[in-house]
Amino acid sequence: MPANAASIVYAAALDGTSELPPNASAGFGSAKITVDFDLVTMRVEASFSGLIGATSAAHIHCCTTSPNTGTAGVATQTPTFAGFPSGVTSGIYDQTFDMTQTSSYGTAFLTAHGGTASAAFNTLVAGLNGGRTYFNIHTTLYGGGEIRGFLAPVPAPAAVWLLGTALASLGWQRASRSRRG
Repeated sequence: MPANAASIVYAAALDGTSELPPNASAGFGSAKITVDFDLVTMRVEASFSGLIGATSAAHIHCCTTSPNTGTAGVATQTPTFAGFPSGVTSGIYDQTFDMTQTSSYGTAFLTAHGGTASAAFNTLVAGLNGGRTYFNIHTTLYGGGEIRGFLAPVPAPAAVWLLGTALASLGWQRASRSRRG
């Protein structure tokens, strides 16, 4: 589902009910991750609002045992993404990371996955593609995470158009058959 041959976009809606265990936070947000394979970069865009606690950390966790469930260790910078808004209840973030640099990964993740940026990058991308990564925002009130969401590939516009066209065609064929029958 690449946006083009060189990059894939992943997105997640963030909320407290997606945390493990779920919490009653009214906070919400979104995360968009763009992995560029030609440049070997990862752009992280996030927005959030309504948090109960003040932000203390944000990062991507990888890789859960099963898709879209469970918990995992931190894959990206620890304790938080460089420049992520700290001590606030709402904000936006936009930063691009050079994924060839070991500093783009958490030390434990890097060590557990071959000790090189290349091996860590491959593991992170496999986790993203497999639905086994989540974006998490931690706060002073919820140290384990106030809002999170599992990242999923975003279909490319052409793929969405093609799917819509195919579904419309099937609907037209079905309607034609029922009028004849």
